[in-house]
Amino acid sequence: MNKQIQHLYDIAQKAERRIIGLMSGTSLDGLDIALCRIEGSGPATNVTIEQFTTVPYNDDIKAEIRTIFAKREIDFEQLCLLNPYIGRLHGTMIRSVLDDWKIEASEVDIVASHGQTVYHAPKTQHRNPKFPNATLQIGDGDHVAATTGIITFSDFRQKHVALGGEGAPLAVYGDYFMFSKIGENRILLNMGGIANFTYLPADGDASKVFTTDTGPGNTLLDAYARRFLNKPYDEDGKLAASGQVSESLLAALKTNPFFDAPFPKTTGPEVFNTLYVEKAQTQSQTENLSDADLMATLVQFSADTITHSIERVMQRSDTYHVYMSGGGMHNPVLTGAIRKRLPNCTFDTTNSLGINGDAKEAVLFAVLANESLAGGNTSFGDRQGVPTVSMGKVSFPQ
Repeated sequence: MNKQIQHLYDIAQKAERRIIGLMSGTSLDGLDIALCRIEGSGPATNVTIEQFTTVPYNDDIKAEIRTIFAKREIDFEQLCLLNPYIGRLHGTMIRSVLDDWKIEASEVDIVASHGQTVYHAPKTQHRNPKFPNATLQIGDGDHVAATTGIITFSDFRQKHVALGGEGAPLAVYGDYFMFSKIGENRILLNMGGIANFTYLPADGDASKVFTTDTGPGNTLLDAYARRFLNKPYDEDGKLAASGQVSESLLAALKTNPFFDAPFPKTTGPEVFNTLYVEKAQTQSQTENLSDADLMATLVQFSADTITHSIERVMQRSDTYHVYMSGGGMHNPVLTGAIRKRLPNCTFDTTNSLGINGDAKEAVLFAVLANESLAGGNTSFGDRQGVPTVSMGKVSFPQ
């Protein structure tokens, strides 16, 4: 047997595994790196975060990615160059933080790399009957493995697409394994660039669990913060808090058919971007809104579409506990608007469940790699968009 395959087999047999989960989202802030100690698998999964950090992308890296990010027409050579470049960059970042944590690469069993999404195109978006759902993440796993010296699982979303899903959101799997609790209806609300939530029913039935995107989370807020404030985001929602919501623009923003499409569904900045906002402003004749009023309206847009989606799964006779994660949980204007729309829900962050809300997405991919190694026996039912899968391609260091 190849020694690398033997090594992988040995890792799968261990009582617990140390797995580094990586996540770089549509905000392009940087690379989230979570070193996790994971015991068990499936509903018996137990995760402890040993270390977590975010390594920021510098302006040059952000600019390179934005040349191809969420664009239908790009320089194909740039895409080809960035795929290995991002893989090596992420590998180098891992080696650097391991040095800071005084942990040897040999002490880590697996790297679980999400990669950098550059385009997301479900059939509902591209509308070409000839082609299936599609999504693309760069940051090749072989380059991560070769740079770190650690077996790497990557490209998780492709198996989901191959079996009929849209490649996102994948949180349904990790959220169920980590957070489901008998006796409590839980909503795991993640507010990254795009917002999504996982519904975890109180009866623990995996066949009822699902995850769906709701629409914009921070993507529009961050885009306009860069334009208005020359900053990556509107800190504490201060600019939005100083403005007034334009009801006419808000109504125009909500006209996209995505919002009433059936669950589960996915979207991305390919749809919800500054051009989308500009078209809505033209439609509603609100081109002269102040910066503050536009930002206030965009915050309300995110809050309304998030809560509209959550309300669709709620039963009046039941109670629900919402656990927030992602960058949006730090925006008091956004979270305040969500709380106001859902007065009968209890709110917390996933920190109260033992998982840092900023680390949650990186932890998710560590859990997915662990499941591919040691689990894969949980059935989520025969449902479109929630296939029962083991995900991740395997790359050996040499």
